[in-house]
Amino acid sequence: MSEPAVPLVTGAEVEAAAALLSGVVRRTPLEHSRALAERVGGPVWLKCENLQRTGSFKIRGAYTRIARLTGAERAAGVVAASAGNHAQGVALAARELGAAATVFMPESAPLPKLAATRGYGAVVHQLGDSLTAPLVAAREFADRTGSVFIHPFDHPDVIAGQGTVGLEVLDQCPDVATVVVCTGGGGLVAGIAAAVKARRPDVRVVAVQAEMAAAFPASLAAGVPVPLAMMSTMADGIAVAAPGDLTLAHVAGLVDEVRTVSEDELSRALLFCLERAKLVVEPAGVAAVAAVLADPGAFAAPVVAVVSGGNIDPVLMLKVVQHGMSAAGRYLSLRVRVPDRPGSLAGLLRELAAVSANVLSVEHERTTAQLDLGEVEIAVVLETRGPDHAREVVGALEREGYAVTSG
Repeated sequence: MSEPAVPLVTGAEVEAAAALLSGVVRRTPLEHSRALAERVGGPVWLKCENLQRTGSFKIRGAYTRIARLTGAERAAGVVAASAGNHAQGVALAARELGAAATVFMPESAPLPKLAATRGYGAVVHQLGDSLTAPLVAAREFADRTGSVFIHPFDHPDVIAGQGTVGLEVLDQCPDVATVVVCTGGGGLVAGIAAAVKARRPDVRVVAVQAEMAAAFPASLAAGVPVPLAMMSTMADGIAVAAPGDLTLAHVAGLVDEVRTVSEDELSRALLFCLERAKLVVEPAGVAAVAAVLADPGAFAAPVVAVVSGGNIDPVLMLKVVQHGMSAAGRYLSLRVRVPDRPGSLAGLLRELAAVSANVLSVEHERTTAQLDLGEVEIAVVLETRGPDHAREVVGALEREGYAVTSG
């Protein structure tokens, strides 16, 4: 870890934020995960910020920042740009502190996040297909109206507020060895690292980014924020093109490792949280769990994985669950060639039933040039119990003489 280029938030500043937030935010539960513990070989706990007010940790930083404004500044109102979670945090904090809130959001912002932000009383404007245009519009609005721009991550008060998650982790799991944190712009991991390292410098802090929106690796290598040319991830809450100067300094100075997870790993982790932990988590919020699932041997126990948010559009949830089922080997797509005569389909279905494969869809193909005269190709999508069962299904069909390809 390199020496910080700018002053870092101190443990004392996080402690002060915790006092400010007492009675405002929830002390979210720490839930043990037996399924993860079996993989890691020691205790693994989930810090459930998806159960926080507004459905994510963002209320902590937003409230801390707005509460520390002067009366005149709050009277001028606040403005923010967000894909959803920071928007909700700012909207609720502003309402409770008596400040008018304006929020700029992408046109692609999930409907539940949009509705919740308006429900907390903020005026919402939508523009652009990413966070770039809303950020520009929010800063222009601040310059034009005198409203205070509430940065989603790159401000000491925001970092201190988010760091209160780390204080709770230390209180709830005093012997923690590794804290794993979902990371976009870096406000949460910066604050947690500041809090944890001040009390327990021996604790390993690991930041986890979506592979398709990982701005920290290049920025750390360059020593300055390096914007990504493009991003493409389901984890909209951590899809941030570049860290800020302040969060980059914290990660460089306090965070032990930055890891990335793939879209498949995010999908599997979201499905894992639903099935095994009984938690509704958004793709961004599950990145830490995804990292532990993907490489459990890399994390010294006891491990705390921060589940940072649970605001997920039901339509997206359906898609991600289906993707996760496929990534976990629970869906199996096959193409099977059979004679084009009555009874061939029925025979194939009987074989599938005999090995307890649940047929989700069936499609016939007779016109492709690859088929011989008198052949038909049947495309089937099956639900299986996992990779071992999938291999059993394919093996059973091949033993019966079917020509099987994946599909």
